[in-house]
Amino acid sequence: MTQVTRQPARTNQRHPVSADLIAVVIAVTDGQPRVLTIEQAQALPSGPFELDHRSLQSGLRTWVEQQTGHPLGYVEQLYTFADRDRTGGERVISISYLGLTREEQAERSPAHGWRGWYDYFPWEDHRAGVPSVLRDILVPRLSAWANEAEDPSMRHDRQQRVAHAFGLDGRDWNEELVLQRYEMLYEATLVAEATRGRDAGSPRSLPGRPMIADHRRILATGIARLRTKIKYRPVVFELMPPAFTLLQLQRTVEALAGRLVHKQNFRRLIEQQDLVEETGETVSETRGPPAKRFRFRQTVQAERTVAGTKLPLSRA
Repeated sequence: MTQVTRQPARTNQRHPVSADLIAVVIAVTDGQPRVLTIEQAQALPSGPFELDHRSLQSGLRTWVEQQTGHPLGYVEQLYTFADRDRTGGERVISISYLGLTREEQAERSPAHGWRGWYDYFPWEDHRAGVPSVLRDILVPRLSAWANEAEDPSMRHDRQQRVAHAFGLDGRDWNEELVLQRYEMLYEATLVAEATRGRDAGSPRSLPGRPMIADHRRILATGIARLRTKIKYRPVVFELMPPAFTLLQLQRTVEALAGRLVHKQNFRRLIEQQDLVEETGETVSETRGPPAKRFRFRQTVQAERTVAGTKLPLSRA
């Protein structure tokens, strides 16, 4: 990465402030959601906003292509992070973006730069039921953390927050609460990022692959945004090949949501919303008859504000 001298803010010379552009770039390959990374999968593509960048987005595209060789397609602004105590040292304003790319485009990028997003958040994948890392490690540790509060009202508050975020005590698991869960694990020092500079045990004993600075928090925000958005806008189109089967579409949605969907309900809803059309081609997927191939209708591609999939999620 090009070294750039960051200029301190004029209003406060004692606390330098800089602006970084950070990209959460997502693809789905073989039914697994992946994120584009750098620095041995410890960081998201990023770089400082420079004066010669025409805009924030053009600066982001420049950094991503320089660092990964992967040109960005669909991009939307995600969130701006400016917390003083999360990066340490210099105050950094992180302006993040969410980018989506198709599988065949991802395959042309350096393979070592793509990493499964459940490597970072293993407790978020419920497609095969409740993950053992959540059941056997996190829930007991979170319960202990909640009960260690001396003040009864604080103890009750923690217990309620844990139950709501992690679907305990009869509550449903809400796949959209990715950031809230990560923030709670951070607060309870159950992720490696929270133990930096503290005597809180070895990060190796904590679940999920860590990232530098605030990058895993930013990734959690991107996952939450995408999980929410696929329910009301057909952005999944940006992740699919030009032609696909309904099973491939379903597997992609399940991979993103971390939850299974009801197969027949899913197909009926997709067809009722008139999102796809047949290509006239078939492909063999299982031992059964060949599966029809579909594509997104041109009107869907042109008008991407129509209703999304309205996911008929299974309740595990």
